Amino acid sequence: MRRPWLGALLCATAMALGSPGHAAVPAHGASTTHPASGVWYEIFVRSWYDTNGDGIGDLNGVTAKLDYLQKLGISGIWLMPINPSPSYHGYDVSDYEGVNPQYGTLADFRNLVKAAHARGIRVIIDMVANHSSNENPWFLSALNPKSPYRDWYTWAGKTTDIDMPNAFGGQAWHQAKDGQYYLSIFDPAMPDLNYDNPAVRAKMIGIGQFWLRQGADGFRLDAARHIYVNFPSDVGNPASIAKNIAWWDEYRKGLDKVDPHAYLVGEVTRDEAADIAPYLKPLDAAFNFPIAKQLIEAVKAERNLDLARTLAATYATYDHVASGAMQKDAPFLSNHDQERVMSQLGGDPAHMRVAAALLMTLPGEPYIYYGEELGMRGTKPDPDLRTPMRWDRSLDARGETTWHVTSPANGGPISVAAQQTDPHSLLNWYRMLIDWRIQIPALRAGGFAVYPQASDQLVAWQRTDGADTVLVVHNLSGTAQSLPLPVGRFHKLLRHSRPDTTVADDHVQLPPYGSAILQ
Repeated sequence: MRRPWLGALLCATAMALGSPGHAAVPAHGASTTHPASGVWYEIFVRSWYDTNGDGIGDLNGVTAKLDYLQKLGISGIWLMPINPSPSYHGYDVSDYEGVNPQYGTLADFRNLVKAAHARGIRVIIDMVANHSSNENPWFLSALNPKSPYRDWYTWAGKTTDIDMPNAFGGQAWHQAKDGQYYLSIFDPAMPDLNYDNPAVRAKMIGIGQFWLRQGADGFRLDAARHIYVNFPSDVGNPASIAKNIAWWDEYRKGLDKVDPHAYLVGEVTRDEAADIAPYLKPLDAAFNFPIAKQLIEAVKAERNLDLARTLAATYATYDHVASGAMQKDAPFLSNHDQERVMSQLGGDPAHMRVAAALLMTLPGEPYIYYGEELGMRGTKPDPDLRTPMRWDRSLDARGETTWHVTSPANGGPISVAAQQTDPHSLLNWYRMLIDWRIQIPALRAGGFAVYPQASDQLVAWQRTDGADTVLVVHNLSGTAQSLPLPVGRFHKLLRHSRPDTTVADDHVQLPPYGSAILQ
């Protein structure tokens, strides 16, 4: 969306954001031969790769495909929940210190981490801290009012308004079999844990420490803003937000006792940067939901929609909270809860490539959802967003998972086998873009400044790392575009995505849907 209120003052502010942040951190003990790209990759283990023939992906399958991820240029992987759970997705955990037996064992996890680190790849896992499963032994015990686990959850009293909606407008209170009501803002199968209970806080910190000792490099924190945001009155409430931040600060300090370098990225589902920024104090990163939405909107409209200025405003907001916080951004295009990018873009491959180019030239550490690099499609309901990763042209090839029906839209051409040797494939487009980040330090760790000469069909920004400044330009449209350049500056074409990209007469000429990096 357009944000005309930013004005010229914002442009001046953006120019001040040129101070470089820290570079991507390699995995502990990792052996690397090139700089880390800083790019993360989200994996749903169930859908990834099956090594034992049961149709369900497993941890050994992740290990088996680490070479694929390394060739793609990935620096870290995020595993969606791997704990035992009664659901297919795992976001209702029944044993926080165990591994879903369908996925393997703790030994398999440790082996995965060791193999990933040998390739310079970090491994983080989903930490579902807001709620447990209603089949978790804690909750089953808590159904007894005399249980020591009773206060691990929140129960309705005589004066509780059980019709009060949750923070999303849905049902907050749910009835157990014996008539008791408990707080569960996401789903009846996911009762909220009570973080006013010190025992809960200590246990969750202990669980985090346990996984760090198994080799995990950190956690993706599910529903990070909802520890104390349960009801409509909590949304935007400074007191509720402060309690959330205080908890994550306590969690961070608890993890520091085992690994002071543990990486924490939070799911903070808000539409404004100002609402995400406070979480950058205790956390290493937070997912940028508003920018994800605007990236897609700009690509679909083939208009810049003030994207660069919105980015500058976002980073200014972040840096106001903490110096260098711009580099704590976690930009992405889609995830396991959203329609896949290719589906959002109506199956347009040119738009998909532009969206990827935008993402891979942003500050922070970008995230890719598995299969995004192949152009996999998927729309709601949720299971259809999490369908099997496509490795081979054939659905019954070795390693293909079969727990869920594969959409006809994700047929043979949407597979690694079909795309890996095709120099013009989307997969190799992603490899090219990630390699840009590896080869150009300013793309990984540089500051950000608006380039005001961009037109309605072009987006452009500058990235500065020390004495090195590069100009990033993207043509969002299906027609060739020209961008004026300062006299004597940005005339060296470092990288370009399409042929017929030229620099002459103080202009850069970009072909349809082309991107360029100039120095």
